[in-house]
Amino acid sequence: MHALVGQQAPSDRGREQMKVLAGLEVTTKSVERIAEAIGSDIVQREQAEIDKALQLDLPAIADEPIPVLYVHMDGTGVPVVKKETLGRQGKSDGQPAHTREVKLGCVFTQTTWDEEGFAIRDPDSTTYTGAIETAVEFGKRIYREALQRGWSRAKKKVVIGDGAEWIWNLVAEHFPEAIEIVDLYHARQHLWAVARQLYPQEEVQQKAWMKIHQKRLPDKGKIEKLVGVLQSS
Repeated sequence: MHALVGQQAPSDRGREQMKVLAGLEVTTKSVERIAEAIGSDIVQREQAEIDKALQLDLPAIADEPIPVLYVHMDGTGVPVVKKETLGRQGKSDGQPAHTREVKLGCVFTQTTWDEEGFAIRDPDSTTYTGAIETAVEFGKRIYREALQRGWSRAKKKVVIGDGAEWIWNLVAEHFPEAIEIVDLYHARQHLWAVARQLYPQEEVQQKAWMKIHQKRLPDKGKIEKLVGVLQSS
């Protein structure tokens, strides 16, 4: 109970919830201490599972083949207390960091489409994992999650990312057989970056180029290959 209230709100709020919901008088410090202790235990058990996954020592789950299994990865900055950023460079030169990057991943299946042709995730099929850690460590974490979800039984394997180099490095190491997809939003962002490189300081020409080539990144349907176009540009 300490851990449940402690992971959802500040420790003092957790103390109040213990009083209201269970009639138990506890201290703010006990909520903090016990929640952190249980959290540390969970981390150790997760690490043991990750080590087993890397050694291919996880028990094989005999079940039906999975038509399509997706892995999605991303990273984002989260605010942290000052001691967590000591010695870390911020985004601006000479400025200290105010956030740490948390790497997040999810695994899900998708077998249906809506009336407009957009893919729909299977209900309750998504599991999540994440941590503030290096890309190398996170690669092991998301690999373990995929294995537990039946990666070896998937007929089609897909990894979705925003195009960041660290993501594709992890795909090459842990999911080399996967189909790699840059999500549509970021694919268009990258295309705009190409337009700015081709026509620096020429906004009209940038927009004209994008009007032609953005059609190759439609909201639905197959995406045409842009490699040849970009090379010729």
